[in-house]
Amino acid sequence: MSKNKYLFPMIVMAALFFLIGFMTTMNNSMIDFLKEAFKLDQLKNGEVLKQLPNSFFFGAYSLSIPIGFLIHRIGYKKGVISGIAMIALGIILCIPLVSIGYIPFLGGVAVFAIGIVILQVAVNPYVNALGPARTAASRLTLTNALNSVATVIAPVFVSLLIISGDGGSGASDPLQVQGPFIIIAVIAVVILVVMFFLRLPEIDDNGEEGEAKHIKYKSSAFRYPHVWLGSLAIFFYMGIEIGIPSFFADYTRELGLDLSAAQRTDWLKYYWGGLMIGRLVGIFILRRLTARNILAFCSVGGAVLVGISLALGQSSGNIALIFFLGTGLFHSIMWPTIYNLALEDLGPLAKVASGVISTAVIGAAILTPFMGAVQKSAGLIAAISCMFIYYLYLIFFALKGSRIRT
Repeated sequence: MSKNKYLFPMIVMAALFFLIGFMTTMNNSMIDFLKEAFKLDQLKNGEVLKQLPNSFFFGAYSLSIPIGFLIHRIGYKKGVISGIAMIALGIILCIPLVSIGYIPFLGGVAVFAIGIVILQVAVNPYVNALGPARTAASRLTLTNALNSVATVIAPVFVSLLIISGDGGSGASDPLQVQGPFIIIAVIAVVILVVMFFLRLPEIDDNGEEGEAKHIKYKSSAFRYPHVWLGSLAIFFYMGIEIGIPSFFADYTRELGLDLSAAQRTDWLKYYWGGLMIGRLVGIFILRRLTARNILAFCSVGGAVLVGISLALGQSSGNIALIFFLGTGLFHSIMWPTIYNLALEDLGPLAKVASGVISTAVIGAAILTPFMGAVQKSAGLIAAISCMFIYYLYLIFFALKGSRIRT
């Protein structure tokens, strides 16, 4: 495939990354609305029930490995079409199910979450293979930049079209999701139809443009240590990326800053904005530096900023907060660099390996509750300090773990 032929498939993949980011962030952004709409605070286990949207959504990533085998069997394009079809089906199911109850509605969420996982497993190795291996991390960073743009737009969508759909009454009604979900369903169906008729080329996984045609691969992706070590890196990375915003509110109080909920939300935009800016800049950086060096540098940089923030403490609360949120710049290109390193030298086994790696996203659902338990027993600073362990592992993976093949 010539270089020009890569352009159109890359545009399509960028659009799908936007869809992944939008659906993921929209789900998370509805947690407080659903709590109010379904009056979960009035129930005995209301605080636990409030977190179920994340459980139903991220729980779908447990299917990543079998989905990886599916993609390996049916190919990238059919995988992408299947993912979009599941998203459309899930959104359509949510529309009537929300009138039945909270758990039925989350059942629809679980269906479109499976579609998101299928897309994740399919599009990451596809983008990885759309061009020279030396620029793969740069391509993944470009598509992840579109993902970041979606994470900024999705909360606005939820706020304007769902939360504000109460007509000014101030009372939240579950049925407020139906109108916006109809819009999303129509868009998903249109994308599905367009994708069905698109000529999205299959990629030769065995090497670049005639190179590495005679490489002898192992019998299974499971036999490559760097795949498992990369999966663990994604697992810890999710604890870092989600850990910062998850403990941000408590950290502002720890610093003695009296911020309202609106002010905390306003501050958080700098973290997500840092992720977006970092990914845009990373597109060019990763064309000049290796993924290993960048991952090691970003891991050290993130750890240093967290360390400085904790050291400043209440003596310089606002400055400490800036360092804490500044980690977004360093976290921005960790995902594509880890993914690229974990998929190196896998050829036709990359589809299955992508499923293994994507399973590790459940780190977001496991590590934050673990840190919450640490906070309850040893305090907030101890909980945040857990991230130093995660950073340390990422440094190991960048410098050593990603090179292990036997």
